[in-house]
Amino acid sequence: MTDQQTPPGEAFPATTREDWMRLVEGVLKGRDFEETLVSQTADGIRVDPLYAAALAQAQPVRAEHAPWHVAQRVDHPDTGEAARQALTDLEGGADALSLVFDGARAARGFGLRIATLDDLDAALDGVLLDLVQIRLDAGRSGRHAAAALIALATRRGLSLDRLDADLALDPIGAAACDGGFSASWEMIADRCGETAVALADKGFAGTIFLADGRPCHEAGGSEAQELAAVLATALAYWRAQEAAGLDPEQGRRNIAFLLAADADQFATIAKFRALRRLWARVEAAAGFEPAPIRLHAETAWRMTTQRDPWVNLLRTTMATFAAGIGGADTVTVLPFTAALGLPDAFARRVARNTQHILLQESNLWRVVDPAAGAGGYEALTEALCETAWEAFQQIEMEGGIVGSLASSALQVRIGEVRAARAAVIADRRAPITGVSAFPDLDEKPVDLALREPPPEMPEPDTATIPATMPAGFADLAAAITEGGSTRAPANPPPGIEPTLLSALPHRREAEPYEHLRDRSDQYLADNGERPKVFLANLGKLAQFNTRAGFARNAFAAGGVAAIGEDGFADPQALAKAFTESGASAACLCSTEALYAEHGVEAARALKEAGCAILFLAGHPDDLEAPMREAGVDAFLHEGCDLLALLGEAWAVIAGERSEAF
Repeated sequence: MTDQQTPPGEAFPATTREDWMRLVEGVLKGRDFEETLVSQTADGIRVDPLYAAALAQAQPVRAEHAPWHVAQRVDHPDTGEAARQALTDLEGGADALSLVFDGARAARGFGLRIATLDDLDAALDGVLLDLVQIRLDAGRSGRHAAAALIALATRRGLSLDRLDADLALDPIGAAACDGGFSASWEMIADRCGETAVALADKGFAGTIFLADGRPCHEAGGSEAQELAAVLATALAYWRAQEAAGLDPEQGRRNIAFLLAADADQFATIAKFRALRRLWARVEAAAGFEPAPIRLHAETAWRMTTQRDPWVNLLRTTMATFAAGIGGADTVTVLPFTAALGLPDAFARRVARNTQHILLQESNLWRVVDPAAGAGGYEALTEALCETAWEAFQQIEMEGGIVGSLASSALQVRIGEVRAARAAVIADRRAPITGVSAFPDLDEKPVDLALREPPPEMPEPDTATIPATMPAGFADLAAAITEGGSTRAPANPPPGIEPTLLSALPHRREAEPYEHLRDRSDQYLADNGERPKVFLANLGKLAQFNTRAGFARNAFAAGGVAAIGEDGFADPQALAKAFTESGASAACLCSTEALYAEHGVEAARALKEAGCAILFLAGHPDDLEAPMREAGVDAFLHEGCDLLALLGEAWAVIAGERSEAF
């Protein structure tokens, strides 16, 4: 650069927020700035459209600056197929495996069918356990699965200090999912502590417990609620280990964390960054110098869809990007067909390669904390830390995570957020691409490895299990080595009473729309056509096209096919075309001017022609009273509760009942 050249940073005049606001006001043309450009998260955190650069805070990051681990689920019920899954994934570049056992919520009806140590050996045939990171996902059978993995490593002659394994014991998460503990929490906590001590004596170097955010996230919880629940769960496991006499320094190293990563890029990045800060604060409050944690990510089940599943590729790519940027150590991508059944090899390969592209082609791992100093990310991370810390303190005041779950206080708060989220999905303020927005009624089915889960395995009989709950972990591992069951019994041993909780639900956000689409598919199979609505278009194409397209997509979201392409100037001709269409429902589509001129007459003509339910596309404003009097049953417009409208009208359109609403 010569003296005459201008440095790049000085090539343009400095601008201020006021300069930007003046330009924005010109674009808004009178619309309210707050309503148009300012949003809020589910926790009520304000998100502005513009932030100034921020000073980068010292952010806890991964233990080492290296690519995150690419994890793949091993979840085929057949042990031979499971082994082939694992080896294919490892040969394709994965370096971590998540062993998902049947019965765990994450298995979704599938999962490894492991009854004995030989079964687990067969499912991991050819997998070098000391060269691959392993995470177990076994739900309420977690302790048995962990004992089986330890027994298998011993059978194969491996030193336990060489295993990079997350045993992922999470009895609290399993209880929140299943609706209770198999005993009192005090007994469960004692067992957790004993397990940690036994594994320490064996020299196990991996993590033992998992503070899992998925139960909260899948129940509809917010980012702060998920973080608070994870913190409280981790603290409960830390306390249980300390009560058993384990060194607290060792106890905190025994805990790993897992957060759900969804397609909200900003919130996911902030959530992952916030967890590291929050746990460091817990460690500091306990008198420890904060240390790096192991933080797993899994793309969110809540956001996956059965309809137009190809869009899931975009969702999981965004979620993986955000988790990686946010500092996840290991990422598991749910294959894009996961909501439909057990994914085939193609879907698994795409899930794996999603990560490889982001790591090796986009090189996302090379920058430590890329969000540092970005005003929006720093502000959201800090606000999320404050909100989550308050939620965490509230859980602690309720007796910790177990006390909060036992009183249903946490479930109630999550339910409130879930209801608010359901409302914005119903009125499409939060549209779901391929489901509530741009649905395709003619989409083709995708290939799956298994479409339906196999029959459930019989539960082991308590009386036939050599090592029941009161036995130590070493005894359990020994019993499994000798042929004992690797599955926890369905019922506790005699004399031990279970502790019941209100189970957290697990729902995908698209389900309400998908239920309507399922009804439509059944109607098609029974009748040879889908339920249909006639588009009663008034005027010329330029006058009705926008609202007709809007109506077509809205009805398709509920599985109702919109028919009719022509426009009509004469209401009687419109009514005649409706009768010839064979539809029982119609939707008026045009401009406000034509509604005012011909809408009432057209509505009456359609009703006289036998229209069982009549919609009008657009907001009624001053026309609502005369239109309703003329026979319009409902108004279809931006912001209306589309799910309620479709749910009330679907049976009429399908001919299951005659009255409208």
